[in-house]
Amino acid sequence: MSTKTPLALAFPLRGSQLIEASAGTGKTFTISALYLRLILGHGGETSGFARELLPPQILVVTFTDAATKELRERIRTRLAEAARFFRGEITAPDGLIAELRDQFDPQQWPGCANRLDIAAQWMDEAAVSTIHSWCQRMLREHAFDSGSLFTQSLETDHSDLLGEVLRDYWRLFCYPMQGDALNWVRSNWGGPAALLPRVRGLFASERDTAEGKVPAELIAECLLERRAALVELKMPWRDWADELLALCHEGVASKTVDGRKMQARYFEPWFDKLKTWAADESLEQLDIGTGFTRLTPEGMAEAWKGQAPSHPGLDAMSALKSSLDALPTPDAAVLQHAAKWVGARFEEEKRRRAEMGFDDMLLRLDAALQSEGGERLATLIREQFPVALIDEFQDTDPVQYRIFESIYRIEDNHPDTGLFLIGDPKQAIYAFRGADIYTYLRARQATTGRLHTLGTNFRSSHGMVTAVNHVFERAESREQGRGAFLFREKTGENPVPFLPVESQGRKETLRIVGQDFAALNVWLLPSDQPLSGAVYRQQMAAACASEITALLNGGQTGSAGFVQADDFRGLRPSDIAILVRDGKEAQAVRAELAARGVRSVYLSDKDSVFAAQEAHDLLAWLKACAEPDVERSLKAALACTTLDLPLIELERLNQDEMVWEARVMQFRGYRELWRKQGVLPMLRRLLHDFHLPQTLMQRSDGERVLTNLLHLSELMQQAAAELDGEQALIRHLAELLALSGQAGEEQILRLESDEQLVKVVTIHKSKGLEYPLVFLPFICSAKPVDGSRLPLHYHDVAGKAQISLKPTAELISQADDERLAEDLRLLYVALTRAQHACWLGVTDLKRGNNNSSVLHLSALGYLLGGGATLGESSELNRWLRDLQQDCPAIGIGEMPQPTDEHYQPPRN
Repeated sequence: MSTKTPLALAFPLRGSQLIEASAGTGKTFTISALYLRLILGHGGETSGFARELLPPQILVVTFTDAATKELRERIRTRLAEAARFFRGEITAPDGLIAELRDQFDPQQWPGCANRLDIAAQWMDEAAVSTIHSWCQRMLREHAFDSGSLFTQSLETDHSDLLGEVLRDYWRLFCYPMQGDALNWVRSNWGGPAALLPRVRGLFASERDTAEGKVPAELIAECLLERRAALVELKMPWRDWADELLALCHEGVASKTVDGRKMQARYFEPWFDKLKTWAADESLEQLDIGTGFTRLTPEGMAEAWKGQAPSHPGLDAMSALKSSLDALPTPDAAVLQHAAKWVGARFEEEKRRRAEMGFDDMLLRLDAALQSEGGERLATLIREQFPVALIDEFQDTDPVQYRIFESIYRIEDNHPDTGLFLIGDPKQAIYAFRGADIYTYLRARQATTGRLHTLGTNFRSSHGMVTAVNHVFERAESREQGRGAFLFREKTGENPVPFLPVESQGRKETLRIVGQDFAALNVWLLPSDQPLSGAVYRQQMAAACASEITALLNGGQTGSAGFVQADDFRGLRPSDIAILVRDGKEAQAVRAELAARGVRSVYLSDKDSVFAAQEAHDLLAWLKACAEPDVERSLKAALACTTLDLPLIELERLNQDEMVWEARVMQFRGYRELWRKQGVLPMLRRLLHDFHLPQTLMQRSDGERVLTNLLHLSELMQQAAAELDGEQALIRHLAELLALSGQAGEEQILRLESDEQLVKVVTIHKSKGLEYPLVFLPFICSAKPVDGSRLPLHYHDVAGKAQISLKPTAELISQADDERLAEDLRLLYVALTRAQHACWLGVTDLKRGNNNSSVLHLSALGYLLGGGATLGESSELNRWLRDLQQDCPAIGIGEMPQPTDEHYQPPRN
């Protein structure tokens, strides 16, 4: 019997319990098994609940609509199969149901079957929902006790309202500005749209602003402080510049300096700029190039033949650049003011309109539970749902945790209710959505002694499980390290340990004739020095596409595929997934695949359709359709990338008045259609007139472009129903383009095809999915936190989320440490998607113009070197050989050279 069966049957169905389920260990199977037991009242006094339950009494919460639908159907199917088995109509669907029936008296089986049947039929009324929809339901059903309105509309995208509030802020505080304050706002903010992403992340933070002061005053005060600090910084340089210039001339004259490193034609311009900068109180920028490094004690020592001179200016030069960067700036104070005002007005407007966003549902239910009547509300919810199963709990946040803590009293472990938290901290990868692993760790601490684990992988082959175990166990076992996921304390305690899992294996095996095949294949791109990210991306994309082409052709000829018993199935494009971090990586590998005739599809859960080129072209079309007689707008629309009209045809617009007039009349017709039938029929006519569907399907990216155009057209039709006139819709689209980084659920790129295609998937989107073969060609890439993007997010020593607008070097280091920890969890998710085999592209990398290695800042680099910096690029080969040691499931080799082999798809 499998190792998961005893846990699912012996699990205590009361109190607060935590189940940690590593990737592929049967989490959904276990949830449905617990549901079966609750329906049947299984377990008695030892591990059962106090009574039998029905679907409306069992709350099951997960975090996406898709997961909700899948879980509901899986439970329904399991209930129906179990009912038929209890009646003896079918053989046991699995070992757990067989053992479950054996634990009942045969005379009880018909009654159990009837109860299971009723539950299966009642699943449409089951309380299986997302956290947001459940909170909305509680606010509606318990309106009196929660103090909420009976009727509130749910707005999935509040960007329009938020934009309106920001414009109000701009009109109220920025329009009246003059002088320095106005110049600062113009150069740093530009407009309301640019301000939005900077204040959005501050809404939930605790803010301490200067009461009663408007932004103009805050900016003026800070600029005065900045000028005073700048004057103080410059003061000694008026003398130091001349003194250091004299020292340098003296060194050259006496030939005590290396003439190749110190020449007057180099250092004299440095000092001219220094003196000009020091003499002008208003001048901030100072650019002396390599002078910042040469005019330091270390730089002078390198250039001097003997004992280098000492001077306070040389010591000060070492910190001058950072001192200029650290000058006081109004950013923090003004952003806090804006966030406080905009946040308060935003909430006020939502309440006035009786609207809620997704986050509001949680916040309002949490506020109701913390209020004076909160205990009564919690009691009502407990009576309604005596048992709750919370799936994907590693993606929880402080508000969600507080809601369930208020209702079920997690630490009290009350036996009259059941709260079962199911998750895996190793897969907590959604910090960008507000998920907080430190909140999960609070729950782990609160359920001490009630932690259960699923220990057998049912997804992947023995080799794949062995390889992943080896990679993370190796990092976990380092004596001096902080564990595989950077959570081991100096005391040795580790709340997020890596525990190896056993493997059940798979019935089919991967067969590729003519070569030995490891489960985990590492491709090394050798180099004498660190490579740039662009070179790494280009080289690995070409190699990855070439290997996939060869594998697919092997699938056609019968040399690559899967064997089960005596049956062979050739490898297909849909068997392959390429996991990436962002659209840039996806674009690189998809272009190489297309060049070899391999079609692919891109799946991302955070890329907005408004970030696509088609959205900008659509804006040009709408402007031209609204005002077809404006020459500039019409020419811009006709010249856009998506239409891709020939240059000769565009030139005829300038030369032939009849051709131009025909186009004007054509777009007047679109305006008429827009006004009579709406924007969607108009856009469909435009697509048809320009033969875009036929033309685009001939291009490698045509399916993606056409999908985006149809998606955008639908969104415009929806928006037009609430807007008055063409110009309002045009302004609405322009604002959405400015906010394209903030994708609402309905704006996320749609899947362009469900055909047999290679899948290019973001690692975040791949979570919960599995693929026979997985490629990770760019797995060494990383984006370290350097403090350039504000606000800076980090956690304090108590694990509480904090935000800083004035980050210190220590806070930046801490935030980057948390970034690396999440990247390690992201790598774990990526590696555990593969059923049979996985390929990793590895090389030594640099960042920007700095030639030093940054490989150790990536998740894979940390696992390979334990956090140590790679001394020489050639040492990477030794790191990889150390990784391979004692693990035959890992293969190491040089990156195969890209080929021009073309894919030969099967003929229909």
